[in-house]
Amino acid sequence: MNTSLQQNLDAILSPCFVLEEARLRRNLQLIDSVQRAAGVTIILALKGFSMYSAFALVREYLSGATASSLNEIKLVNEYMGVKAHTYIPAYRDDEFDEVVERSSHLTFNSWNQWVRFKDRAVGNVSCGIRVNPQYSEVATEMYNPCVPGSRLGATRDQLPDTLPDGLDGIHFHTLCENDSYTLERTLAALENRFGDLLHQAKWVNFGGGHLMTREGYDTNHLIQLLTNFREKYNVDILLEPGSAIAWQTGVLVSTVLDVVDSQGIQVAILDTSFAAHMPDTLEMPYKPRILGSYHEPIAGKPMYRLGGMTCLAGDFMGDYSFDKPLVIGDKIVFDDMIHYTMVKTTTFNGVNLPAIGIWQEDETFRLVKTYGYESFKDRLS
Repeated sequence: MNTSLQQNLDAILSPCFVLEEARLRRNLQLIDSVQRAAGVTIILALKGFSMYSAFALVREYLSGATASSLNEIKLVNEYMGVKAHTYIPAYRDDEFDEVVERSSHLTFNSWNQWVRFKDRAVGNVSCGIRVNPQYSEVATEMYNPCVPGSRLGATRDQLPDTLPDGLDGIHFHTLCENDSYTLERTLAALENRFGDLLHQAKWVNFGGGHLMTREGYDTNHLIQLLTNFREKYNVDILLEPGSAIAWQTGVLVSTVLDVVDSQGIQVAILDTSFAAHMPDTLEMPYKPRILGSYHEPIAGKPMYRLGGMTCLAGDFMGDYSFDKPLVIGDKIVFDDMIHYTMVKTTTFNGVNLPAIGIWQEDETFRLVKTYGYESFKDRLS
């Protein structure tokens, strides 16, 4: 976290997601260097990062964005200023024509969807189909699109030997915060099953999960993979990373509201919620890093279980050690909470959503948005 930001935490509304603008630019510059060197197009995936107040910066480096709902498409149109690359697992008949109108590329999830909607799409948008290469190294089943019974993508036996007129692209997405060597093995599986169709395609969308901004990622290897594939099949290549865009670009600032002794366990109750504001920590699950803490208990140091604001019994995370005992008013800063976090927040239990702010490149804080009763009420009736 930026030193100046750390020194000014008391001036930031709590709870609050804080994007560090300089870190986002650094990620975008790296991603842009990859797309230029490999001759491919990398676009923003809104499902991972939909903070449209930062899209002006994103547009300096990326030319487009991918969406998976009509609402996301509209956000791309309005704040990226372009038509969307669209993939929705199943299209609604009453939305389809507007989806086509607002999209430049449209991927169908199944052959059934292609047959049903092709006459309304071909000639108006570049169409593709999502395929399932039946190979993925994603360990968490909930995030693995290639598990038996997956609804995501067509297997080879479900597709013909020839791509029909109007079906321009192949789309696969089987990675989740993986490296280029996982991609290399995935491409081998893809080519083994779909090589004949790849030779017929005009474009191939590699989906997301390419965590090229993580420390240690071999971007040179990625560039070589992309270049070789592009030249082999004579196709345009698109990537749509989710986590990589906003990886390590910001924090969730929270405050200790109470400290209680629960049968010998010290519990610090925060003004944020794991269930409502950080659901991936419970779904994945993973233990978020807290700045200034020890990720695991340390003998002889104060240890705390951290509790959220909702009445859900499981709305807690533990255990962490700190150098000093926690007291009411202490700031707890969760690191790397910009990607796949803001996009999943809820107002469960009527808990307010965290505010959103930007620590700007000139080292000043800009509060972008706050939430209250109306945000809660608008989700209900």
